[in-house]
Amino acid sequence: MTNNKETSRKKDQQYNCPVEATLDIIGGKWKPLILWQLKENTLRYNALQQTLPGISPRMLTKQLRELEEDGVIRRKMYPEIPPRVEYSLTDLGRTIIPVLESLCQWGIEHMGHRCKLE
Repeated sequence: MTNNKETSRKKDQQYNCPVEATLDIIGGKWKPLILWQLKENTLRYNALQQTLPGISPRMLTKQLRELEEDGVIRRKMYPEIPPRVEYSLTDLGRTIIPVLESLCQWGIEHMGHRCKLE
């Protein structure tokens, strides 16, 4: 079940096929890796950055905002000093994990590599 906030960024988007719609939300180098890191854990920004070598702070922030706008992740800010922010998957985000697990399995079978980000 989604609410207006979760679908606001994509509601007027027209797609030619379902794969295009999926890739619009989880496509790119970093989004699948961010989601993979959040599949079992709620993580803070710094923890996410440490698990994703090579991502710039600006890119991580951009990708997190887009995933949040698409209703795939939840950003929870605690009213503390210094502020604490945690990221986790939404119910919609959890439905993407089997897709990522299939991609990981394909990589194991066809590339001979384990998922390093497990």
